[in-house]
Amino acid sequence: MTKDEFKFCFDSYFDSLRNYLYYRCGDSDLATDLAQDAFMKVWEKDIAFEGNRTKGLLYKIAADLFASSYRRKKLEQKHASTLEFSLSGDRPDNYVQYQELKESYEKSLSRLNEKQRVVFLMSRMEGLSYKEIAERLDLSVKAIEKRMNVALSHLKKDLRINVG
Repeated sequence: MTKDEFKFCFDSYFDSLRNYLYYRCGDSDLATDLAQDAFMKVWEKDIAFEGNRTKGLLYKIAADLFASSYRRKKLEQKHASTLEFSLSGDRPDNYVQYQELKESYEKSLSRLNEKQRVVFLMSRMEGLSYKEIAERLDLSVKAIEKRMNVALSHLKKDLRINVG
């Protein structure tokens, strides 16, 4: 791959690759590092640039890097300390309710299977359409719809949200 092709590849795919990794790990710095590592592997192996094929390879490399990182940090995360918040302001009960809801949402999100969580976060955080998500993950729109429906159903049940 020439420098110009690599620059084009990096400029075209880095942000979406980093976002994909962020949705999987929830750590912006780790996602950036893993995305950079994926590009470095492509550069070091001097892989020819072939558009979407190279993009797919980058996603595969990034997913493998994430899995390796996850295995290494699993024990560390198990023993991570919890944050303590101090209450201030006029309505601490609203703050407490907000924190409880936020914590419940994050726990429920973490209980989603990874494929559902990635699709949900790409839709909600990045505002992507099902078609755009399908293109990025190289899946059918129907597969994305199914993952999203399962994710929403799980979140509604888990958070006991009543839809009228």
